[in-house]
Amino acid sequence: MTKLKEYEPGSHFPGRIGRTLDESEPAWPQPTRAREQSPNIIFFVWDDVGFGQMSAYGGFCETPTLDRLAGQGLRYANFQTTALCSPTRGCLLTGRNHHTLGLSAITELSLGYPAHNGYMGFEHGFLSEMLLEHGYNTFAAGKWHLTPPEETTTAGPFHRWPLGRGFERYYGFLGGDTDQWHPDLTHDNHPVTPPAKPEEGYHLNIDLADRAIEFIKDAKVNAPDKPFFLYYATGAGHAPHHVEKQWIDKYKGRFDMGWDEYRKAVFERQKALGLLPTGAELSDHDPDVPAWDSLPEEARRMYARQMEVYAAFMEQTDHHFGRVMDFVETLGELDNTLVIVISDNGASAEGGVHGTFNEALFFNSVEETLKDNLKHFDDWGGPNTFPHYSWGWTWAGDTPFRRWKRETYRGGTSDPCIVCWPKRIRARGEVRHQYAHVTDIVPTVLAALSLDAPATIRGVPQSPIQGVSFAHTFDDAKAPTRHHTQYFEMFGHRAIYHDGWRAVCPFPGPSFAEAAEQGRFFGMPLSAEILDDLDAHGWELYHVAEDPSERRNVAAEHPDKLHEMVQRWYTEAGRYGVLPLASADMQRMNVARPTVSRPRERYVYYPGGAPVSFAAAPRLYNRPHSITAEVEIPEGGAEGVLMTQGSRNAGYALYVKDGRLHYVHNYVGLELFKVSSVEPLPTGKLRLRYEFEPTGKPDLRSGKGSPGRAQLYMNGTIVGNLEMPLSTPSMFGVLGASCGYAAYDSVIPEDYEAPFPFSGRIDQVVVDVSGDLTRDDQAELKRLMTQQ
Repeated sequence: MTKLKEYEPGSHFPGRIGRTLDESEPAWPQPTRAREQSPNIIFFVWDDVGFGQMSAYGGFCETPTLDRLAGQGLRYANFQTTALCSPTRGCLLTGRNHHTLGLSAITELSLGYPAHNGYMGFEHGFLSEMLLEHGYNTFAAGKWHLTPPEETTTAGPFHRWPLGRGFERYYGFLGGDTDQWHPDLTHDNHPVTPPAKPEEGYHLNIDLADRAIEFIKDAKVNAPDKPFFLYYATGAGHAPHHVEKQWIDKYKGRFDMGWDEYRKAVFERQKALGLLPTGAELSDHDPDVPAWDSLPEEARRMYARQMEVYAAFMEQTDHHFGRVMDFVETLGELDNTLVIVISDNGASAEGGVHGTFNEALFFNSVEETLKDNLKHFDDWGGPNTFPHYSWGWTWAGDTPFRRWKRETYRGGTSDPCIVCWPKRIRARGEVRHQYAHVTDIVPTVLAALSLDAPATIRGVPQSPIQGVSFAHTFDDAKAPTRHHTQYFEMFGHRAIYHDGWRAVCPFPGPSFAEAAEQGRFFGMPLSAEILDDLDAHGWELYHVAEDPSERRNVAAEHPDKLHEMVQRWYTEAGRYGVLPLASADMQRMNVARPTVSRPRERYVYYPGGAPVSFAAAPRLYNRPHSITAEVEIPEGGAEGVLMTQGSRNAGYALYVKDGRLHYVHNYVGLELFKVSSVEPLPTGKLRLRYEFEPTGKPDLRSGKGSPGRAQLYMNGTIVGNLEMPLSTPSMFGVLGASCGYAAYDSVIPEDYEAPFPFSGRIDQVVVDVSGDLTRDDQAELKRLMTQQ
């Protein structure tokens, strides 16, 4: 093979340039190549998986792929996250703290302050961007949730999508969760529909594994010695807990013992695995969780079913990740692949005390009931549900710790972390107890690869990496911890760790029950007056080096230490830009934010275009609005969707079927409000319109949106009327809107099956939220009412 002369791009040309080619000597700019024997890198990020759920950490959810990785590598027993998904993922990929990144919470809850705005600056480079400059291929599959919601439309900008942050290929969903049977998918920079339907064997986990294998295969065929970085972030075990029946059947009866006995059994397994220090105790029974033995039989039966489905979802996810690992093994590269497995936060309590067949209830503050859940016992986990388990299983899933996701007790922040790299790490199946935080992952990878953090990326000077490497612990179980201090804050719930001590200031309280005794509740505003009271009386102190489960509050015995820790929290808050504190007020979902286009009250859509992400869809809740479609009905009639948003779990649709115009409002899967035209639609050009006029105020605390008058019009004449006693208060689930077809799922499956494209002609559909409504002719309205 001819040896080419190469040179660093931008340096002096080392060849020779003569008058002609025969007098000249060529040289080539050197391509970017990784060092020889550079490892592949895989991050596998679980979602809402607690410390005590996967079998690799003593749980009852079988994860044989992770068991194998842990057996060939290391389990970290003192690994911390931020207590919420987007913040943890930002830390994981950049090595900076989440408030520094502007990720105080999920991107949909952004506010106009540096700590909260969701705009990760390009001075905070991603690991993918760093590795690109060292000759790596970079792939992302699955959940992203790191783009400001106003930038998730097909209008861009795309520079905060995966391909804009250093990933060369992407397949997954941009938001926080998605229906595993009918997902909201993005391929690179454009939306796509799933390649099959659930009845054809489709499930998102299958699809993600297929795509990840495809990405690796395509690269290795063309450059077999080029290493890759794969960011593999499934939706498991975040709601919805969707999984095929054959996986559920494997767990029948496995959780009949209930959450109290589960915790005891898992605690013993964790001690046997060496995950807990000598003298560790199981945290006390949570005040918000009923004792299992106190529950009626039908409740125990329903709750056990919920956990069977969750465990099945976990094992199915592990299985399909195992397919990815098997493919890497067929390449002969498994030993030289650095795999890091984490969860983004503790187990989730968003299912409430009863669990829920439809998580949209939680996001709309609608009470979950056992009665509603029992109706879905047999199809729990199937396409007709969007389920989440009872928070009794959340608490048990975080064994041995107290509390859960969104809170900064260790149940929210202490998570599994497995590191496996057989070629480099000599230890096999060992446990590491050094303190580590998710910000430490990037510097650990850079240290393992003997790479420095870049001073600039694409010309942008880089901020300092804030985490510290724990690569020195790979082969030394007794190596000292290098991460000595770490602050935590989530929705006003605060904590600080320093050298074996931990102070926690829970807001609204140590539990919901205890908060209620003080007149406080989750989602209430955090005022300066409340903050003063919390700083004076709300801090707790734990010596976690001896009491890892935060069982013994020793604040009274060590007031000086507590004072020191509180002051340290404020110091760290100042260093990393944490303030102002903001609570988990769900109305933050609808806060006015800058948009790519100028503010508007009129949205024009055209048939067959890409779906509009749910974050960018018009906010129709609790306000007068109209949907107007300019259509043409051919001879013989037409049918199909004119405009829709959501799914069978929540949403609306304006559509034509059986010759009539229909509007249906799906109230979180509990009720359907449907109005239809009293007469068939004629052929020709028509102006079809739906209007909603609120007739009362919403009761957001009770999960009830504004009641109102739903009316249909044809060419300006009213043709349908319905008085709705309530409406969806805050959120039509996590699926977006589409014009001329149903992009994801049917809002009313008994009426039509997605995509149900409109078979006539649509010129445009206009959604108007200005409040400009038709003034009805009272005589015509009276006539119409007598016909219904």
